[in-house]
Amino acid sequence: MLTSGKRVAISFFSGAGGMDLGFSNAGFDVRLAIELDPSCCDTLRRNLPDTRVVQADINDLTAGQICELAEVKEGEIDCIFGGPPCQSFSLAGRREGTNDERGQLVFRFIELVRALRPKSFVLENVKGMVNWQNGVVLSEIEEMLEAPLDDGDYFAVQHKVLNAAEFGVPQNRERVFVVGTRARRPFIFPKSTHGKGKVPFVTVGDTLRDLPRADPPSAVALRVSKTIKGRIENHGY
Repeated sequence: MLTSGKRVAISFFSGAGGMDLGFSNAGFDVRLAIELDPSCCDTLRRNLPDTRVVQADINDLTAGQICELAEVKEGEIDCIFGGPPCQSFSLAGRREGTNDERGQLVFRFIELVRALRPKSFVLENVKGMVNWQNGVVLSEIEEMLEAPLDDGDYFAVQHKVLNAAEFGVPQNRERVFVVGTRARRPFIFPKSTHGKGKVPFVTVGDTLRDLPRADPPSAVALRVSKTIKGRIENHGY
């Protein structure tokens, strides 16, 4: 078993590793990252050399197998985090929600959290999850997690929409974060650091000014960009 002395974390649906890097920089030992896409796995291995990266479908792994891969026991994990596929809740898609098999992966995430019994978890997804069918997905998540576990314990669950731009990221990116903890006190979401009356927003120009000129946008990018203004006006994001 690895003995880094740090808090142990595992990530599901790791993607290219944005959350993994964040947790690592925050002092966690990201022991295991599970991701299906091979290109993302290559990126994870390059950026997180101390993390075991497993290319697999989360539906094919049991809680016991995950513990073996991470070299931990159930209940010893400090945090499980990840962002299940968001396409079925996004305004850019058909918004079929849990009627889409990708949308069902949210509940697979929750099933594994209950089975692995970490001290906490963080689930991230698009803001559209909040209002899909009047928030039924978030309600079901809370019901699943607040039910007693085998040891009688339970998760206290909260959610909040945060905008990355208000934390120094040069992108107006709103995402819902669902946080559950087995501690007997509420989780306190961080306060924004950038915006009106605070540190000025970081612009794309601030970040990219030293990069070489980019290639022209693709036809798909141009088509999608024309829909953004209408989505903001109609839905607020």
